[in-house]
Amino acid sequence: MFPSPYGAPDGLTNRLREHCAGRWDSYCWHPFVQGLAEGTLPLPAFRRYLVQDWLFLIQFARAKALAAFKAESLEAMRGKAAGLNALLAEMQMHLRYCADWGLSEADVLREAEAPQTVCYTRWVLDRGMAGDILDLEVALAPCTIGYGEIALRIAAHPGRMREGNPYQSWIDTYSAPGYQALARAAAERIDALGVSHGGAARLPVLSATFAEAARLECDFWQMGLDAAP
Repeated sequence: MFPSPYGAPDGLTNRLREHCAGRWDSYCWHPFVQGLAEGTLPLPAFRRYLVQDWLFLIQFARAKALAAFKAESLEAMRGKAAGLNALLAEMQMHLRYCADWGLSEADVLREAEAPQTVCYTRWVLDRGMAGDILDLEVALAPCTIGYGEIALRIAAHPGRMREGNPYQSWIDTYSAPGYQALARAAAERIDALGVSHGGAARLPVLSATFAEAARLECDFWQMGLDAAP
């Protein structure tokens, strides 16, 4: 398994990751990700992913807003509000990135959500509505933390395309110091909530949530890959 890059060695983040090691590796080193690293991913697969990822972010923003509502303190609420504003700004940057791939805002808005997008995002919202802030944060964590780890795995991959990779700008986004700091902060947040909200006693349920999110991430990659001719 790839060395854990985030969270305390004995913290909740790493315990969750270890409990679903096989599924986590399937997500973080999915054939879609390998194609990004090696520059071999078919362009239609990436275009499909780009559109669905923006539609995903709409629902992800709703989940971030729910996290502000569920926040356990005023300080946490402020942090979640700042995170939501940052995500909304990121969505506009995402649209500009889509334009670089020949996809206008109108093209993106015309696209219907794929079943995999619906399944993943509504499941996260359901976990948040049914549980407390820790349940929701654990459901959200594989996305934030996983993309950071994926960028590090790509950087360490001996077979990656170093020159002329059409997906280098995507890789650069998630390997950048700003995003890596965001992934580290998400892991630290899970570790802290694990202490304050009885994570050890709830480990079986939380592990199942984390593993399911990783599975749904795999399905999301596969949805993009299946768009290739």
